[in-house]
Amino acid sequence: MSSKPSKSIEKNGTFKHSKTTGRLSVWTRAFTANSKWPDKEEFLDVIYWIRQILGIVIGIFWGIIPLKGFVALLLFAIVNAGVLYVYFSNFQAIDEEEFGGAWELTKEGFMTSFAGFLVTWIIVYSGLHFD
Repeated sequence: MSSKPSKSIEKNGTFKHSKTTGRLSVWTRAFTANSKWPDKEEFLDVIYWIRQILGIVIGIFWGIIPLKGFVALLLFAIVNAGVLYVYFSNFQAIDEEEFGGAWELTKEGFMTSFAGFLVTWIIVYSGLHFD
């Protein structure tokens, strides 16, 4: 008679929520306030992907408004860094020093997010506001 293991592993190597393991998936912890992050790399991955999604959403929004020039670039940097800072300092309430300080978390994935923002912003702005 074979018994199934009590924990199931997803493709990315994290555990699904199980009564026996008590560990939540990465994305469940990402959207749950004050989650515990035993693996620091998982939290940095969450920061990275939230930033990428945020860059694309801001690019769409800035293209629709239409914002342009240095003001749009500056506002992107402020909004992007500000939202992530509030996320990890207030919502997750992590100790920044465990991850190398607030600056390290603030700059995690910023340049790729900026590239995604630029591409999205240019496409949406050009498509809506040029003949």
